[in-house]
Amino acid sequence: MRIGIVGAGNMADALGGQWARAGHDVLVGGRDPGRAAALAERIGARAGSAREAAGHGTDAVLLAVPFAAAVSVTSGLAGALEGRTLVDCTNPVAPGFVLQTRGGPSAAERIATAAPGARVVKAFNLCHESVWRLTPPVFDGRPLAVPLCGDDAAALETVRRLVRDLGCAPFDGGGLDRAALLEATAALLIGLWVGEGADAQAIVPPAEYAGPRGGGGA
Repeated sequence: MRIGIVGAGNMADALGGQWARAGHDVLVGGRDPGRAAALAERIGARAGSAREAAGHGTDAVLLAVPFAAAVSVTSGLAGALEGRTLVDCTNPVAPGFVLQTRGGPSAAERIATAAPGARVVKAFNLCHESVWRLTPPVFDGRPLAVPLCGDDAAALETVRRLVRDLGCAPFDGGGLDRAALLEATAALLIGLWVGEGADAQAIVPPAEYAGPRGGGGA
């Protein structure tokens, strides 16, 4: 697949490196050409501008910039993102482990509004970049599950393939209107991991103990 990566930070490095090693044609673009070129050389990809990355990603474009810049960057690339599968891995988490978007649309929905022609899928936001560097991310024999939220069936199928290329298992998280739940989950988990030093995985029981499908608490 042809994958464009907008951003040259740790998530771009971790995910882009895995996809380049899986044989995909990856182009990294960022605001700092030197940083983008260094990253591209390190992971075996090509480098260019953010607009070139958006244009290159005929199969998928990963938006890997801080949330504070995500909407403005996306808006500036809106024309180049027309028809593209745009993968949003941003986390709108503020100091104190609270959502910057609380009371309003999710980060993913804001990004979709900024580039109305793009097919946005929320994914890869629940784990630290170090997890995406594992080959593969398997824990006690179980591949890491990656929930996806999006409205376009073809875009979701593309991202499922990218998830599987990491050695992970894609899970259907629903439409893009449920992306806020993924972002809130990230805020909760980051707070537990970083703020409490807790093993957050232990808060979820195995499926056989989770109760009837579709059920909840008392």
